[in-house]
Order: sequence, then structure tokens, then C-alpha cells
Amino acid sequence: MIDVKNYKKSDVLKDGTAITIRTVRPEDKQMMRDAFYDLERESRYTRYFGFKDHVTDEELKKATEVDFEKEVALVITIIVAGKEIIIGGGRYILLTAASDTAPAAEVAFTIEEDYQGNGLASRLFGHLADIARSKGVSAFEAEVLPQNKAMLAVFASRGLPMDKKYIDGLIHVTLFLDGNGL
Repeated sequence: MIDVKNYKKSDVLKDGTAITIRTVRPEDKQMMRDAFYDLERESRYTRYFGFKDHVTDEELKKATEVDFEKEVALVITIIVAGKEIIIGGGRYILLTAASDTAPAAEVAFTIEEDYQGNGLASRLFGHLADIARSKGVSAFEAEVLPQNKAMLAVFASRGLPMDKKYIDGLIHVTLFLDGNGL
């Protein structure tokens, strides 16, 4: 089984930038705050489905203090001028009880604009999917704004059975991690 609480992988972007994909930690609150305020307003809109101009201490606590059973959160970091900064993140939250025969989880990602187009959401998806499968999660679900073509492309590129439905102005995506589908 994967040691989720201590999960950490190193990788390199096409341009040679070294990245670390690791679990979020409670001490990441300030980096998470900085990452939020580094996002452009439109990116916040596509992630939160509305214009969000600030992040509260309670939201930061919720984002960084996860149980790694019902919720798993990973961040992507780089080192800039000797300082670690967060350039992306992804998480899943169980929608059904872990005791269910085929639990599903909601998945979401955010990548800082300067690093979009480097396959970071796809890398996060792969790491989260591996962790989820090891915990018996059979499907990821996501709600995506129709204009968020990049996120829809990430999901479509995974090669997994996928169901898409248009519900209340959003696209509801289900990706079947076990490969079985509907």
C-alpha cells in the first residue's frame, strides 16, 4: 500500500525545471495562501465556479489539514531563489463510504497559469489515481465549467472509460479508474 501521508515524488519539466509532487502539510498554509493570490482571477473562477477574491484562515486549514483517508491532497512545488513555492495542487474527496464496494471520489485541480501546458494536471491526476486505486476507489467525479476546455482535455486524455453529462450549466464527468465504466 502507498504511504500517502509521506508521499513524495521528484520529476522534471520539459524545460528542465525540477518539481516535487508531495502531500500537502499543515505547515503549507502560507504557501497555499501565496499560491491562491498568485492565481489570476479567471483561474480562480474556473476552480471555484465564481469570482473569489480572498481565502480565509478556515479555508486554508481545511486545505492543508487533511486526513488522507477520506481526502487526499497533493501539491506541486518548485524552488525559486532557495524558497519552495506551490505551483499547483490536486485533491480527491470520497463521495461514498470507504466500506462501499465501489467508492467514488470527487477530484479537482489548480495549476498556476505560468505553468499550465506542462502536463502538471495530468501528472497530478496520475498520482491521485494511483493512490485512489490502492485505497479501492473505483471512480473519480468532477464538475467542470463548459469553458474549461483544458480540464476537459486532461480528463479525456487519460484513456479511461468516461461518462459526461451536462447538468445545471456544468459538465459532470465520471472517470472509471478500474477501467470498467458504466
